[in-house]
Amino acid sequence: MPNPRLAGRYAKSLLGLALEKDQLESVYKDILLLKDLCSQSRDFVNLLRSPIIKADKKAAILKAVTDGKISELTAAFNNLLVNKGRESNLPEIITAFIEQYKQYKDIYTIKLTTASPVSEELKNQIITKVQTQTAMKQVELETAVKEDLIGGFVLELGNTLVDASIAYDLNKIKSQFLNNDFIYKIR
Repeated sequence: MPNPRLAGRYAKSLLGLALEKDQLESVYKDILLLKDLCSQSRDFVNLLRSPIIKADKKAAILKAVTDGKISELTAAFNNLLVNKGRESNLPEIITAFIEQYKQYKDIYTIKLTTASPVSEELKNQIITKVQTQTAMKQVELETAVKEDLIGGFVLELGNTLVDASIAYDLNKIKSQFLNNDFIYKIR
C-alpha cells in the first residue's frame, strides 16, 4: 500500500545523508538506475512487495541485481529498507527522492503534450521561452504525444496549465452551442 509520508521521510533522510557525505550526484544516478529497474521489471516490484518472500532472500536478490552498479551508500540504504521491512515502498521512495532532489537543485519539470512529435529545435525554443518569461532557470522538458488534441499543444508549468489545443477550442464552441449562447444574441 503506497505511503507517501513514509516515502518522503526516507527520501529526505537519503538526500540529507548524500549531502552530508558529498555524494548527492552519485546517489541521484543510483536512484535513476533503480527507477529504470522498477519501471522495466514489474516482477522486480512484485518481488519487493511480496509478503511471502523472506527479507534475506529479497536482500540477496536486490544485492545481486544492483551489485557493482550503485554506490556503497545507496546499497547500504537498500539494506536498511530491507532490514526495516520497507522494501515494498522502494518505488515510492525513488519518486519522492527525485522530487526532493529537483526541489533542492531548483530544477523545474514542464510537460508538453502535442498531437504529433516535436523536433529538438522546438523543444529548445520552448525551454528558452520558459526560462526568459518565468523565474525558472533550470528546466526539464517532458514531452508526450496525444492525438486526441487534434492540433496545438498543452503545456503544464507547475500549477499552471496552458491549453492551446484544437480539441479545447472545439469543446468550448460545443458548450456555447449547447448553452444556446448564439440564439440569445441574435434576437
